[in-house]
Amino acid sequence: MIQLNRVFVDTSVWFASIVHSAPNHARAWAWIRPIRTRLVTTDYVIDETLTLLRSRGGLPSAIAFGKEILLGDLVEIEWVTPEIFKQAWGVFRTHADKNWSFPDCTSKAVMDRLGIHQAFTFDKHFRRFGNVKVLPEGEIP
Repeated sequence: MIQLNRVFVDTSVWFASIVHSAPNHARAWAWIRPIRTRLVTTDYVIDETLTLLRSRGGLPSAIAFGKEILLGDLVEIEWVTPEIFKQAWGVFRTHADKNWSFPDCTSKAVMDRLGIHQAFTFDKHFRRFGNVKVLPEGEIP
């Protein structure tokens, strides 16, 4: 059996893939649609995406996204455990100069725990994780 690479997917990509008017919509959709790898995200990223969609007036989009992510097999969801939460809190406190959100810190903690070194994101903060290759290569400023 072939083991697919695992790529972490961030809120910025989920949002852009759903919102047609988002600046990165075409790039997000083009990359997610032909699944080449095993996609991984967290419950915190899902929470952040649902909240962002709803706050921008897109309750139907938020519900459709939730159904696809929670009931489908598009993505592997990693749930933030108390142990990961504590690790993220440590990252949040010790890397204050990076200006990472707490969900970014939970993403870093999960990626570190799982040994994931690739992230599909339009969020510049992931470039500052140090051990993460941001995808798709050369397209994200």
